[in-house]
Amino acid sequence: MTAALFTPLTLGKLQLRNRVVMAPMTRSRAEGNVPNALMEKYYRQRADAGLIITEGVSPSPNGLGYARIPGLFSDAQVEAWRQVTAGVHEEGGKIFVQLMHAGRVAHPDNLPSGARMLAPSAIAAPGEIWTDSKGQQLMPVPAEMSEEAIAQSIAEFASAAQNAIDAGFDGVELHGANGYLIDQFLNTAANQRSDRWGGSIENRIRFAVEVARAVAAKIGGERVGMRISPYGVFNGMAPDADMEAMYERLIDELSGIGLIYIHMVDHSSMGAPEVSPVVKAKARAPFRGRYILSGGYDLTRANADLDAGCGDLVAFGRMFISNPDLVAKLQSGAALTQPDFATFYTPGEKGYTDY
Repeated sequence: MTAALFTPLTLGKLQLRNRVVMAPMTRSRAEGNVPNALMEKYYRQRADAGLIITEGVSPSPNGLGYARIPGLFSDAQVEAWRQVTAGVHEEGGKIFVQLMHAGRVAHPDNLPSGARMLAPSAIAAPGEIWTDSKGQQLMPVPAEMSEEAIAQSIAEFASAAQNAIDAGFDGVELHGANGYLIDQFLNTAANQRSDRWGGSIENRIRFAVEVARAVAAKIGGERVGMRISPYGVFNGMAPDADMEAMYERLIDELSGIGLIYIHMVDHSSMGAPEVSPVVKAKARAPFRGRYILSGGYDLTRANADLDAGCGDLVAFGRMFISNPDLVAKLQSGAALTQPDFATFYTPGEKGYTDY
């Protein structure tokens, strides 16, 4: 077996020093939804990754579903992110921003004045969500998006992508996984529309495709990837009989638009249904860009899958939280520090920059 994980890779116009990806992870440290010095330190500490993908960053006030998540729609946010990207680049790293509109996974108490909870259909997400003002709250029923709201949301993704480039990011990942807005349109558990945005495979992938097309037109497809989660059950998603065919069609469309990578999430290590190797292979076949593997990887499995040609890069999540020097530890075989789950989403440096 080669040490494939630590070999360089070309991603579009970028030269990555290794194939280790820091996976996007919500950390809820952006007070007032604006990045800060603590966040700059956090990402700078982990810049040895071949590619960092940030936590989910909202392209719109409407998309700020969780407490203390950052946005990328105001001048203040752009300027603050500029400090983060500069820190990562000073350490020789590369960083994409993940644009995540939470859609129905939200609560009004987490949204700024004038923002609205929007989703494909007026169906509440199951479960509760944390609010700083009232603690745990049930997620309410969102407003069903009108044609005008859909068009506005697509435009917001494109505008946020341009803001990302202005802020110094090397590219953008569109979050089409884990039950957030793009995934909500893909999944019949959240999308029960009967117009051109729901029902058939072609209609359900339309929002994802139109967002990708608008963002690629704005900043170039070689700077855009998308994260997807077939068979994911997070935030109330549920597989259906057309799931495999839908993702094949979606990935074919994304390839035609010229996206640089697909980031495939397999949450079977966390209890979700497994995305079978056959599905992964069929999904990858029509795609001409790079392929990021994700889901419970360790060094041995990462190198094995890279050697087998299953993907081009491997994303690591929780271990990056508690091991800022994860790349060096993986290379040397040093023991990994286990993360403190109680501090994943709490304000401040504890469990964030103090490992």
